[in-house]
Amino acid sequence: MAHLSRRQFTGSLLSLGAASLPMGAAAQGSGDFWALLRRGGCVVLMRHALTEPGIGDPPGFRLDQCNTQRNLSEAGREQARRVGAAFTRESVPIDEVRSSAWCRCTETAELAFGRHTVWAPINSFFNDATGPAQTLEVLRAVRGLAAPKNLMLVTHQVNISALTGASLAMGEVFVTRPAAGDRLPVLARQVF
Repeated sequence: MAHLSRRQFTGSLLSLGAASLPMGAAAQGSGDFWALLRRGGCVVLMRHALTEPGIGDPPGFRLDQCNTQRNLSEAGREQARRVGAAFTRESVPIDEVRSSAWCRCTETAELAFGRHTVWAPINSFFNDATGPAQTLEVLRAVRGLAAPKNLMLVTHQVNISALTGASLAMGEVFVTRPAAGDRLPVLARQVF
C-alpha cells in the first residue's frame, strides 16, 4: 500500500467530500449558477475533469511530456465535453480561458471550450511552497474583472482551495467574483 503524506491524505479527503455533493449544490452563496454567469464579471474556477486513478503525478513527471503525467480518463474527456456543451446550451460567454500547464488541465480546457492560454500562476503547487505567492498573483490579476466579461481558470484542487477556502470534485465548476480580501467567494457551484 502506498504511503501518503498528511497533505496528500487531507487533499484526498477533501476531494471525496466534494464529490459527494449533489449536482448544482450551492456553496457559500445560493445564487443561480447560470444567471450569475450571464450577468458577467465572474471568475469561473474549474478543476480539471476526471483523471486516471491516482494522486498527484508519477515521480519524475515532466510538464512537456503528457505521457509522464496523470491524465484525463475517457470519462474525464466526456465530462469536459459536457461542460462545454452546457456553456454553449446556456449561451454563457467566456471571454478568456486560462489553464494550468498540466496536460489534464489543457485537455479539459480544449475539450470544453476549444481554446486556452497556459497561465503559470494557476499551475499546481502540490508538494511545493509556491502556493501563497501564486494565489496572491491570481487574486491581484482578477481584481479588475468586471461585467460583462467572464474569465475561466482551469486548474487544480489545491489552487482552487487556496483561492476560495472550499474543496471541489474533478470537473466541478465554481462561480466567484473578485472581492476585497484574500479569498474569492464561491457564489454557486456545479458538477457536470
